[in-house]
Amino acid sequence: MRHLHLEKKGIRGLAIAESFTQHSKKSILAGVVMRRDLIIDGFVIGKTTLSGDDATDEILRMYEKLNRPDVSYVLISGVIISLYNIIDIQKLYKKLQIPIIAITYNDSLGIEDALKYHFNDAQSKINEYKKLEERTRIKLDTNFDVYIRNEGCTLSDVQKLLNELTTQGSIPEPVRVAQLLARTILLD
Repeated sequence: MRHLHLEKKGIRGLAIAESFTQHSKKSILAGVVMRRDLIIDGFVIGKTTLSGDDATDEILRMYEKLNRPDVSYVLISGVIISLYNIIDIQKLYKKLQIPIIAITYNDSLGIEDALKYHFNDAQSKINEYKKLEERTRIKLDTNFDVYIRNEGCTLSDVQKLLNELTTQGSIPEPVRVAQLLARTILLD
């Protein structure tokens, strides 16, 4: 199992973000490999089904497609993406054996009601959602709050890493670039 080695300037992470429209059947996932010093070092693209259950497996496929043993962690924008496609960060950690960090930007309440509204038989999605650990709020050096779930690394390491990757606002630079790439591909 690899750990976050924050003492290394060139530590690389895979940041994943998505983009879709309400009329899409698939969401575009963009992955950006970026070093801690904010140098971009690779890209990977994937797709997930809106309202599906394939997000976790697609992220695993994207990681494997990169074939980059130097990637030391995965940073994901959200745990519930593509209209309630839930990412299982524990499964990602067990399969990849590197730290997994999921970041969101707002405190979300009422997800169970939203799942009931969108799915006829929502209980399995609700059970899957409940498996997710409670999110932890972190105040960044930029004075913005973010909410994280993490596996395979300490909260203090996550906070240090996010502070180094977030140059302004609340969105870490690798995630911001992944979001831009996903949106560009979607609109192409």
